[in-house]
Amino acid sequence: MAAPNHQTASGNAVFYGVMILLVMMALGPIILMLTTSFKANIDIMDDNVSSFFFTPTIKNYEQVLCNVLWYDPASVDFCDPTFGRALGNSIFIALISTAITLVIGCMAAYSLVRFRFMGRGTVSMTTLLMRMVPPAVLLVPVFGIWTFQFGLDSSYSGIILIYVAMNLPFVIWILQSFIVQVPIQLEEAARMDGANPFQVFFLVVLPIIKPGLAAAAIFTFRIAWNEFLLANALAGRNERTVPVTIVNSITEFNIDWGVIMATGMLLAIPPVIFTFIASKQIITGMTAGAVKG
Repeated sequence: MAAPNHQTASGNAVFYGVMILLVMMALGPIILMLTTSFKANIDIMDDNVSSFFFTPTIKNYEQVLCNVLWYDPASVDFCDPTFGRALGNSIFIALISTAITLVIGCMAAYSLVRFRFMGRGTVSMTTLLMRMVPPAVLLVPVFGIWTFQFGLDSSYSGIILIYVAMNLPFVIWILQSFIVQVPIQLEEAARMDGANPFQVFFLVVLPIIKPGLAAAAIFTFRIAWNEFLLANALAGRNERTVPVTIVNSITEFNIDWGVIMATGMLLAIPPVIFTFIASKQIITGMTAGAVKG
């Protein structure tokens, strides 16, 4: 009787050991980036300074956000608005592209599910196949078309448009699976009560597929927030996002690691907040129809 208990204890020890190792691998870089963001550059370069025991400073964050702070940081000699502007650009581009993608995607998914027309299956499969094309393949043709034909380079609209086109196929695909589960009887009942097609869609279908919209919003926002390749090619100096700004700040002669780490920590905050808000909608939608037993 002792052998099974011994094997169970050994299995639990291995399991918890692996879990601790995975947690350390996941949180280790984040903790290191956080501690480095509160270090002065002289402490970062000094090998004698511990990674966790040092005199913290918020100078790096003041330098990043100097153009949006309500006070003039005494530790900042020259205010460079590059990082603060890039953070605003990332938030604006990610939110607008996510909103446009969801609006177009939910309508397209609804039409593919509910309407009968020739080539409906081909269109549905083609949209998913388009998402499988790597962004690197689109870089050269998109840059040429956006720059020389449409004049959309160095503009917000050019970046937002390519993000919408890049994320739209997956949004359509994921929302189709949610719309299929909506009972058609609910829509028929709404029509019998005098609702027009737009009222059926916005007042009946959309509230039911709210978890799908939240999941699609999380995916779209994170892709638009972290994307680098296309933004680096299409964005001008004033339209650069945070990933592009971080890479361009690394030069052969000077690397301000403190500012880069502070920018990286600020870069991680909006996706976490957006994911938390959207995930609450997923939980609300999943529990909305629960019946107490």
